[in-house]
Amino acid sequence: MEKIFDGKKTAKLGTEKRAAVVNVQTEERLKEVASIFEENGWKHTIGLEPDKPEDITDLEILLNPPKPKIAEKKVGRNEPCPCGSGKKYKKCCGK
Repeated sequence: MEKIFDGKKTAKLGTEKRAAVVNVQTEERLKEVASIFEENGWKHTIGLEPDKPEDITDLEILLNPPKPKIAEKKVGRNEPCPCGSGKKYKKCCGK
């Protein structure tokens, strides 16, 4: 299924509109995770589910936000070819 942009901006994770949702297995782990959220002021919902595996994906995203990707510089058609032949890129590898 292809996702189509609907023009609406998604809310930032950890805010009122989009609280982080995590699930833990023990009461001790719940307190530990809750303290991390409180220290950073992130809105959250923590589920205590001993039967299910721990899911702290939202917390990991907040702690390690994705870095923006930097596009590589393209070689211009009339610049020397990066392969080292001495020819212009358009006459060498840019065919």
